[in-house]
Amino acid sequence: MVLAAPGTNRDHDAAFALDLAGAEPRLTLLAELAADPALLHDAQLLVLAGGFSYADALGAGRMWALSLVHVIGDALTQFVEAGKPVIGICNGFQVLTRTGLLPGSLAHNVSGQFQCDWVTVQAQPSSRCIWTRDLDTIDCPIAHGEGRYVHPDTAALAASGQIALRYVGANPNGSLDAIAGVCDPSGVVLGLMPHPENHVVARQHPQHARGAGAGSGLALFEQGVRYAKER
Repeated sequence: MVLAAPGTNRDHDAAFALDLAGAEPRLTLLAELAADPALLHDAQLLVLAGGFSYADALGAGRMWALSLVHVIGDALTQFVEAGKPVIGICNGFQVLTRTGLLPGSLAHNVSGQFQCDWVTVQAQPSSRCIWTRDLDTIDCPIAHGEGRYVHPDTAALAASGQIALRYVGANPNGSLDAIAGVCDPSGVVLGLMPHPENHVVARQHPQHARGAGAGSGLALFEQGVRYAKER
């Protein structure tokens, strides 16, 4: 299931990535899920798409998080407890932290500006995250104004294997310890600010013709889909 809310704009991109990774994606509007919460039970993997849900009213991801909790209540927690993988990308990451499924929060970029650029992220070998298992680096774009990851004890996060991805080279938003993505204690829930769904075929990289962009985001989706199929 690729879940979309009013204002999200990467849902079709996420569905395309899942299709390439061997899944059978279904785009689902939050309103559809509200009308039939049982739809979530039929899904084996969940993507919270990126974008600007509810125009980032009251803060990025806040209204979507409130709506999600109101619509499905404990069903999302039960989904995770069942071992089904969940990924929240950009706005979806913000939602997962606001619902309490992921630790920490996302604050305004240190630049005070919206950042739109390409970055490289490194999968952390010590992470328990099932999405980044056996991955190396991924080149993909960022597009956010509130992407600075903050947490009161990043050393504890690292010790528990919950830091899944770090920025390599430039830290585009000032995230603590260059953290680009974190997972929950079980490793099945991943949140990240960059958009791996926007680099799943080589030609999507702006420097592809010059041989750049070897690390595709498709591998991340393949790991999640493989885990969902094997569990």
